[in-house]
Amino acid sequence: MKKLFTSESVTEGHPDKIADQISDAILDAIMAKDKNCRVACETLVSTGLCLVSGEISTDTYVDMRKIVRETIKDIGYTKPEYGFDYETCAVLVAIDEQSPDIALGVNKEDQGAGDQGLMFGYATNETENFMPMPLDFAHKLTKRLAEVRKKKILEYLRPDGKSQVTIEYDNDKTPKRVETVIIAAQHDDMDINKVREDIKEHVIEAVIPAELLDNETEYHINTTGRFVKGGPAADVGLTGRKIIVDTYGGVGSHGGGCFSGKDPSKVDRSASYMARYITKNIVAGGLADKCELQIAYAIGVSKPVSLYIECYNTNKVDIEKIEKAVENNFDLRPAEIIKYLDLLRPIYKKTAVYGHFGRNDPDFTWERTDMADTLRDDVGL
Repeated sequence: MKKLFTSESVTEGHPDKIADQISDAILDAIMAKDKNCRVACETLVSTGLCLVSGEISTDTYVDMRKIVRETIKDIGYTKPEYGFDYETCAVLVAIDEQSPDIALGVNKEDQGAGDQGLMFGYATNETENFMPMPLDFAHKLTKRLAEVRKKKILEYLRPDGKSQVTIEYDNDKTPKRVETVIIAAQHDDMDINKVREDIKEHVIEAVIPAELLDNETEYHINTTGRFVKGGPAADVGLTGRKIIVDTYGGVGSHGGGCFSGKDPSKVDRSASYMARYITKNIVAGGLADKCELQIAYAIGVSKPVSLYIECYNTNKVDIEKIEKAVENNFDLRPAEIIKYLDLLRPIYKKTAVYGHFGRNDPDFTWERTDMADTLRDDVGL
């Protein structure tokens, strides 16, 4: 049976991703000096404006305005004609301390969860990085858009952009071909046909293997015919609005909480990373072809209130055995997750674009598969 599934990604110059990167850059700067910080940093960007707000408790000082401007510059908003640039935008900071009522449950010997919530992890064996193929290609396309812009292969590109990829699956399981590719790339005022030709050659064909493209693959590149005005000048950006882009592209479930701007005492972030680590090892170990894990917490309580595993009938052993193996091998208390994944490091800005998962980076400890054999042995495979 033919099945189509679609996922999207956005570039680092997308307004929401500018906000995510600023929030995580501030988190990194604070965490580099104070590992015991409590950070919940929210950012808004609009025409000529960046507003940083949230709750931060720390013993150190960082120049947030400088961090904001450096981040915007690195992304590529360097010209006033963009309607938003690092030199002329106003930067407003409105920060309070973390609520002492929350701190009561978190700052204790057996560290409790920073909030109630439900977090999900997911993995599939349809790609080498155990990510859903539509999202994997979507991220690679937006990353390539930034690469050809910054390397001046396509000098006329501007920072904002999106991608969307539809994959056809055979029998609801095996990726068969690319059905549709959509690209929206901000550009200088120029011939749109040139833009479309260049993006197809230098971006799409450079990313997606030729054997997955055929005569029936549809391409939609800058379909309005003009994408000159973009970024915060065209659309307000907010931290945490691209949670599906950040996770699994709509495959599986999402608890609702975003990651960026939050230190790992917030289980929205740390437990989601741990859930990805566990599911990836389950699939890498051959216990299932697909796996989703839900972990739920109560604020101030260290142990999860529930654990749920779904393998979509691809599991090779009983689900109960897999659940028992997870309970035997992983301590899901927030403090232990933080210690196990070594999360008290300034590594978060780079997580804020092109997905928090499926990345080949040694700092992304949740992407290791070092527990795959242990889980296999535990379930008797």
